[in-house]
Amino acid sequence: MRTWEGWAYLATVIDLSSRRVVGLAMADHLRASLAAEALAMALTQRRPAPGLVFHSDRGCQYTSAEFRGLLAGHGLVQSLSRPGQCWDNAVAESFFATLKEELLYRGVWPTRAAARRAIFEYVEVFYNRQRMHSTLGYLTPVAYEARRRDLIETQAA
Repeated sequence: MRTWEGWAYLATVIDLSSRRVVGLAMADHLRASLAAEALAMALTQRRPAPGLVFHSDRGCQYTSAEFRGLLAGHGLVQSLSRPGQCWDNAVAESFFATLKEELLYRGVWPTRAAARRAIFEYVEVFYNRQRMHSTLGYLTPVAYEARRRDLIETQAA
């Protein structure tokens, strides 16, 4: 994301089932620590069981020792897309295309802080809680997760 201060980079972790953004981080660099920070946020929020599969592209941030160590330390299994196959990571690609169209291309971002606030608000207020997704039966990610939780509880009863 271009700001008047320079580039701002965003890393996200998206729940593949619900399309909910569960981890995000922004910085003025693309080092492995950016992706690791987004993953750490997701781990704190979701507390996944060992064995969860984490999928990403083959970017150096995701193949770094720092990132792989974070995955291994939580018992997560890494899945990498095939080289040159962007559709292997279609959910993330779709999210970023949507973010660009619905937010980034519509504004001017004087500072990285302003960009960070706008992205956080877009994700936490709009994308996760208000924006309906056709792949979720026109539910929001939060509503989809609530419905899934209700179904599981009903089946367990």
